[in-house]
Amino acid sequence: MVKHSFGTLNWIVLIAYLIIMIFIGMSFSKKSQQSSQSFFKASNSSVPAWAVGFSIFATTLSAITYMSTPEKSFLTDWAYAFGNLAIFLIAPILIHFYIPFFSKLNVTTAYEYLEFRFNPFLRVFSSILFVLFHIGRIAIVIYLPTVALDSIININPYLVAALITILCIIYTYQGGMEGVIWSDVIQGILLLIGAALIIFFAVHGTHGGAATVANDISTKGKLLTKADFAWSVTKSTVPIILLGQIFNTLYQYTASQDVVQRYTTSTDNKHIAKSIWTNALLSLITIPLFYGMGTVLYSFYNHGGQLPGGFNTTALVPYFVLTEIPAGVAGLIIAAIFAASQATIASSLNSTAACLVTDFQQRFMKDKSDKMSMRITHLSILICGTLGLIATLVLIKLHSSDMIDKYLGLFGLFGVPIAGVFALGILSHRANGFGATIGMLVTTVICYVIQLNGINALFVSIVGFLGAMILGYVFSFLKPGHKQDITGLTYKTINEEVKR
Repeated sequence: MVKHSFGTLNWIVLIAYLIIMIFIGMSFSKKSQQSSQSFFKASNSSVPAWAVGFSIFATTLSAITYMSTPEKSFLTDWAYAFGNLAIFLIAPILIHFYIPFFSKLNVTTAYEYLEFRFNPFLRVFSSILFVLFHIGRIAIVIYLPTVALDSIININPYLVAALITILCIIYTYQGGMEGVIWSDVIQGILLLIGAALIIFFAVHGTHGGAATVANDISTKGKLLTKADFAWSVTKSTVPIILLGQIFNTLYQYTASQDVVQRYTTSTDNKHIAKSIWTNALLSLITIPLFYGMGTVLYSFYNHGGQLPGGFNTTALVPYFVLTEIPAGVAGLIIAAIFAASQATIASSLNSTAACLVTDFQQRFMKDKSDKMSMRITHLSILICGTLGLIATLVLIKLHSSDMIDKYLGLFGLFGVPIAGVFALGILSHRANGFGATIGMLVTTVICYVIQLNGINALFVSIVGFLGAMILGYVFSFLKPGHKQDITGLTYKTINEEVKR
């Protein structure tokens, strides 16, 4: 396939965006560098609930969503859209069962709760899993847009990957959580504008316009088909997508530090609830935008446009942008693709640093001073960012593909069992540290084994959550009794004070 020139005007728009992101990070530098609490929790600031909700939205919506979701609906239909509904189903659970614990414990990381409720090992183990997962996540969200752009533009993918990572390191290093949140707001808005522009130009360029798109939806099964509702543990059908995403979303919003850290920006539970509902509304908006993108591009390339022979649909969105959208506007949308990566990377860097400082330095090191915390914070951001970049360069070298399934596989293997342990701790008074630990370890091994045998990644998520919860409860009976007071740490005693 012939590669295209990016164009001077597009470069100007893209560079302007990157400069603005650095400026935002630098503008919060003075406040964020005052203490580790300021850096991780945006303390002494008043971040509005809608901005926190936008930040959660941008964090969970990466380049994977921006490029792979339209590709899915372009190739098939909207079955995966049912996964977006998961946040509406779990939002009341979050607000009533989880948020009160994070608020009253005044934690910096989610995993502090695991030590209060169970034991130090679970806190450390879960924190390590989170850090490892997010180093891999950084790699994937850099890799996807980089290889897509490399397939259609004359660029050096290694240089682009390095540029994205270094810029993220700079503004995360300087701006702390408040800088990340406001950067996320701008990036989230840019994501939505970019998607809307793609839909507009695709519909406008399709012979017959919106009427043709509607006809394709009704006659070619581009929305949903009967087969989508079949039950399968190897294929991504609606039942598996919805159930799997419920447990994936539970992990993201209860046991994933990058999202939980947003809850720590306020001690007002109503404020946090508004943020969660704001994010849920934005997640709903993405259904017609991102799945709609793929559908209108299907109509465009079947009724007007033409894809090159042997075209890799991973690059579908940027290819359309660069070949069909006017210069300048195209640069803005390519900036949105970069924004999808950067919002995720910045959150990952900040939250992994929070884990390494709170769950390791402040828990185990003799020097617990804030000066040492800030040193480790900066060092952690540099190291995790560099490791993520190295992993990206390896992926580029190996020409890895099918990244959305690999990403979901990592989610089920390293993340979702942690959510099962959180649910076990909150809902069960009988569960203890021994049972929860053994249950989580056994479940992680089970997830790994079934994943190797071709089981759908979303089904692995179901097994990961329920396995850790059920096995943790059962194994607790092998060593009955509690060695610590769990008053105030279960839903049964949610209104009582925690005795530390």
